[in-house]
Amino acid sequence: MNALLGLGKYLFALPMAIFGVLHFMNAEGMAGMPPIGGTIAVYLVGVALIAFAVSVFLGKMDKLAAVLLAAMLLLFVVFIHLKPAMAGDMGGLLKDLALAGGALMYAQNLAKDKSVIG
Repeated sequence: MNALLGLGKYLFALPMAIFGVLHFMNAEGMAGMPPIGGTIAVYLVGVALIAFAVSVFLGKMDKLAAVLLAAMLLLFVVFIHLKPAMAGDMGGLLKDLALAGGALMYAQNLAKDKSVIG
């Protein structure tokens, strides 16, 4: 059972890498989502998502990457998803809130490299 549970961090990181790649593949279509930056912001988010996944798979600076991922997702909740949620569309807000929680749990309980932020 513990071997199966050990897959959890990879099942969390792999979709982040895929989301990151999708940001590069569909940057023009997503350019209207960020409040500032447009396509450049979409590319930066793609880089951040891929960097988190690479960090988890390599076990290097993964705690820092998880905390930064959580911070980014919480910023999305406030600056992208809050307004639609107030109009009744809570899907994006709840998704990013849950993913931020998962990233924080990863940082606290699973991160290997705690050299940057103990």
